[in-house]
Amino acid sequence: MSDHACERRRLLLATSGAGVVAAAATAVPFVASLTPSARARAAGAPVEADVGKLQPGEMMTIEWRGKPVWVLRRTAEMLAALEGHEDRLADPASSASLQPDYTVNRARAINPEYLVVIGICTHLGCSPTERIRPGASSGLGEDWPGGFLCPCHGSIFDLAGRVFKNQPAPTNLEIPPHTWLSATSLLIGDDGSGTG
Repeated sequence: MSDHACERRRLLLATSGAGVVAAAATAVPFVASLTPSARARAAGAPVEADVGKLQPGEMMTIEWRGKPVWVLRRTAEMLAALEGHEDRLADPASSASLQPDYTVNRARAINPEYLVVIGICTHLGCSPTERIRPGASSGLGEDWPGGFLCPCHGSIFDLAGRVFKNQPAPTNLEIPPHTWLSATSLLIGDDGSGTG
């Protein structure tokens, strides 16, 4: 093979190699742009919450799909209070409310000690404020059992997120799909049913 032919072959291999590298350098960012970003995945992905430090009577907020999810660790007194006012509730059995089947009970929970609820009023989407303490100290009267007050239009909910009768909110607060991974680890947005 002549020197000229060898030189041409080296040049052809070099330019082919450079072309492959350039194609790969262009393809990798293009393919990566087709997959959702970490932020986009997190917006709809399940969220794990450690509730181990949550004391009885305390509440924490976790963000899931851009919504506040409240986890309230209820005391024995709070759970007992759920029974005394069901005649004042619009949907005490939660038959018309959005929630997983496994939370259709008085406590609206898998584990009655923990309420897991989306903190958005079912009327027009405002975020209620906590009025957890019962009685007059809440500003809602002596017979207030504890719960939540929507500051926008005055809807009130009990400590299970159930709406009282004759309120602007048409249904109870929504319960998201969730499951317990351990005694202190909660997974919000996935309950293993494929509906999260």
